Amino acid sequence: MVDELPGTGEVDPGEVAEDEFDESYDPDSDTSAVEDDAAGPPGPVNWNLLTADAAEEEWLALNEWVHWLRHTYGLPVAVVPPFWHRHPALVWELSALHIHWLCAIHPEAKGSAMLVWHRDFIEAQERLRHWTAACGTRLTTDRPTRRIAWPGEPDTDPIEDIVIPNREEDFVEYMHADVEARRRAENAFYRGIVNELG
Repeated sequence: MVDELPGTGEVDPGEVAEDEFDESYDPDSDTSAVEDDAAGPPGPVNWNLLTADAAEEEWLALNEWVHWLRHTYGLPVAVVPPFWHRHPALVWELSALHIHWLCAIHPEAKGSAMLVWHRDFIEAQERLRHWTAACGTRLTTDRPTRRIAWPGEPDTDPIEDIVIPNREEDFVEYMHADVEARRRAENAFYRGIVNELG
């Protein structure tokens, strides 16, 4: 903002010239351009690299969207089981489908984007059926995804079904445990840097 000359109500012409011809102005750092970039379609989510705060946001957004998806399309448990959050293959598949959907409904998307999404959604349902069958999760029970021990690796623990009476409570507990584990890893990483720097 240009200041008035004290007691005159007039603007200092030197100040106007400085504002109009600011040599430090960099068009590449224009904030409106940065905001436009930030408003673009979302990119993929790498769950392996999310910070604790970012993971919490992604978990909540994905959970809300999966509820919308299953209600809107009447999806059976064989496609989207209640405890999908406990199984990485289902998380990755649903997360990719969610991002694909966000890109399809983005204002910059082509008019046919939702048709492409629906085509890919049909294919994704087949993969979701496969992941659900492979991990053995059901409507009211769940068990860890079975992992095969390769030669030289320790045997895996026995897989047992557990009854989970409240899906939403289980989701919140699972999400918080994941977020806290990420936060502990972040804190340990930063402590390591501080120790290295002395």
